[in-house]
Formats: sequence, structure tokens, C-alpha cells
Amino acid sequence: MLADVAGMLRTMLDEDGLDDIEVAMDTRFTDDLELESIDLVTLAGTLQDRYGQEVNFAEFVADLELDEIIGLTVGQLVQYIVRCLSTAQVRAVEGS
Repeated sequence: MLADVAGMLRTMLDEDGLDDIEVAMDTRFTDDLELESIDLVTLAGTLQDRYGQEVNFAEFVADLELDEIIGLTVGQLVQYIVRCLSTAQVRAVEGS
């Protein structure tokens, strides 16, 4: 999952000429990757394209305080995606 998210971020960063930044679980979106709010909107769209409605980035950050959003790490996003996809898989099995 980290590789998927890192790939998405590298694609975004490549457009800004920052493709040589290492993306790890403790990488912070604002401090390390220098992403701005518009970049997070782009990331939200990319996540939805990749994972569908199960992963809702806007819903995820809506529950966070401003300082938590500023300090958000790639690892926190990866954990959120894993939880969402696991929940969706359980729902699919239960619905069968």
C-alpha cells in the first residue's frame, strides 16, 4: 500500500520538479513534501480514482484538527486506506 501511495505522490511531485524526494511512512505531507491544500484535493481525486468510494480522503481529514492535518503523515493515510479497504471487503463478504 505504501508503494501505491508513494507512486501517486511521486507523480504529483514530478509535475513540480520534486520527484527525487523519498516517500516513507513518516513523511509529512506539508513539511516534507511541501504539499498545499490544492495538492491535497488532487490527491483526494487520485485516491478516489484508484480505490473508489471506499477511500474518502475528505471524510478522513474532516475528522482532524488543523494541526493534525498539518502534521499528517503518509503512514497515517496508508493506515486509513487499509482500514477502508478491509471494511469494504468485510461488507462485500457479508453481502454475499
